[in-house]
Amino acid sequence: MEQVNEREDFTLVTRKPYFGLPTACPICLPVYIYLKFARLPFHLAFNSTYPDSDIIPYVESGTYVACNNENGGVIECLKKDGIVDLDNGYQSVPEWISMKALISSWLEEALIYELWVGSDGNSVRKIYYSDLAWPIGKVLFLQQVRTVKQQLGITKENSDRREEEIYKRASIAYRALSTRLGEESFLFENRPSSVDAILLAHVLVTLHALPETSLLKSKLLEHGNLVRYAEKLKTEFVEAGSSSSIPPFPSDPSSSTPRKGPSHWSSKPKPKPKREKTEEEKTFRRRAKYFLATQLVAIVLFLSVMNIYDISEPELDNEGDIDFD
Repeated sequence: MEQVNEREDFTLVTRKPYFGLPTACPICLPVYIYLKFARLPFHLAFNSTYPDSDIIPYVESGTYVACNNENGGVIECLKKDGIVDLDNGYQSVPEWISMKALISSWLEEALIYELWVGSDGNSVRKIYYSDLAWPIGKVLFLQQVRTVKQQLGITKENSDRREEEIYKRASIAYRALSTRLGEESFLFENRPSSVDAILLAHVLVTLHALPETSLLKSKLLEHGNLVRYAEKLKTEFVEAGSSSSIPPFPSDPSSSTPRKGPSHWSSKPKPKPKREKTEEEKTFRRRAKYFLATQLVAIVLFLSVMNIYDISEPELDNEGDIDFD
């Protein structure tokens, strides 16, 4: 375990903000909220270079790094390494364990299904692929949809049954959590824990990132106390100012920084005289066009091969399905 100097700054690296959330990534947001619950000052940074990386989110401070793909995730690393532990005294409470399992399995499964399979995919494209060229983002999106279907055990034959199971279990989970919460501020002993962090993140992503036609959102809205709980904590911990160095998170990051020219600019700037291109610039432009054309052809061929593979690939038999009954 790396030793961490308490005076060193912590930095949380996540995916970009969208939908009025500090990060719209369902995996990153619980870590952000957990740190806010712990009132641990930190800087917030964004990384959109590798949309399929399982390292993000991660927390770093000096030589210390806690990554998403290590030791059960960032929150578990922070607890084991003695950085911050909000779950002290809860790990042996059966109801706390069951609530955490409920959110991390049934509700996480339902949100993943809605984002990648049960919707048009616009939300995940903004969260993960907004900085990529459209053809590359499209290919990565289709690959991830395929991966999610495999993870959820969805085939052409059982898609309707699996969808019914997913939403049925989400409804059960919402009822159980709503009953447990009542009108309290937190789920257990009126103090936050990692269970509140993952529940709050789930509710906020469901309310703000999913479309109005979302079936999962409609099931959540049936439980007003869960919605009030999320909005109250969002105002208190997510939107409230703190000593953390946190960039603003508007609904649309592309419009977050207005472009203003110098004060001496006029409404009709004078056109610059055209400069004749050198031979090197002409050669570079020709090579650039050739490169883009070859990349486009490669992507089209890749998609064609993927379609052929989908047609020829045998479907999972019933023994490969996951039995949730």
